[in-house]
Order: sequence, then structure tokens, then C-alpha cells
Amino acid sequence: MTSLIPPATKEQPMSKSTITRLLPYGPVVALLIVAVHLGWEHTHGGVRSHHLLARADLPSVSNWWGLLVLPVLGWLASRSASRRAALDSRAAARSMAAFAGALLVGVALSASFITGHASAASGIFLAALAAGLVLPTYRAEYIFGFVSGMSFVLGSVLPTIAASIGAAISVVAHFLVRPGLARLLRTARA
Repeated sequence: MTSLIPPATKEQPMSKSTITRLLPYGPVVALLIVAVHLGWEHTHGGVRSHHLLARADLPSVSNWWGLLVLPVLGWLASRSASRRAALDSRAAARSMAAFAGALLVGVALSASFITGHASAASGIFLAALAAGLVLPTYRAEYIFGFVSGMSFVLGSVLPTIAASIGAAISVVAHFLVRPGLARLLRTARA
């Protein structure tokens, strides 16, 4: 069977060397974010710790953990994006858009949290969870962007926990609910 698209217009996947060059950027960006954050905190009264659920009776998590958490998330995001880009030339742009969108959500949530607008923070977080029903927010690019956007306010660990909850909701929606509904619709039509 011949292709309807002439060979000259077929999209070619990225070469292996391009993918290999993309991999280090996620962890490098993450280390830069963490270094700036920890450097600023160190020179302004010391590196902070954050209590779980903002309750003093619960354990606290130091922002030093960002040196491990954020580079790992950056590496996972780079690796995931590079794998998809090897198969689809437009995947790299979609991964960057996913990172940027999640970064903006994280920054907006952080800004509303800092300024004391609890209702706005709740709305943004709930909207991000709802977006996971439609968008694949379980992907590493979304998680890395969200955590990067929130790391200056809450460190890396607590936003990673929040992003994991959102990712779990997105996984259930994309891999259980959607296929189940599709199967149900197919059987109803038959």
C-alpha cells in the first residue's frame, strides 16, 4: 500500500543526537532554580522548612530536599519529552507548552497563596485538578512545571506531593474512566 503523503513532506523524527543533547537541560534548569532559591533563602535568614498541611504538629520538610527532588523531576521530564519527540516532531513543542502552562499555574497558585487569597488559591488548585481530567497532567513535564512554579514559595517536596495527587487523578481519568466510557458507548451502539 502506498502512502498518500509524498516522502518529501513526511515529518521526520528527531535524530538520536538531538535527543541526547536535550536530556541534560531539564536537570540543569532544575539545579539552577534550586540554586537560586536556596542561595536567596540562605542569605535572607536561612533555608526554610515547611510543615505538612501547614500544621506545626506535623513534620516539616526542608527546602534542601529540592537539590534532589527538582533535578530528578527535570530529568524525568527531559527523558519523557525526548522519547516522545523521537517519535513525533511536534511532541517537543507540546512538551514545552505543557511545562510552560504548568509553570504558570504553579506561579499563579504561589502568588495567590503568598498574597493571602485563599479562595483564589483553592480555585486555581481545583481548576488544575479538573484540567487533569482532560489534559495528561500525569506526564512529567506538567509535574516539573508545576513544582518549578511553586518551589520558591513552598520548596519542592510539598508541591511534588500535590502534583502527585493531581497526576493520580489524571491517570485514573485517562487510563480507567475514558476507556471504560468508550467501551460502554461501543456496547451501547452495538
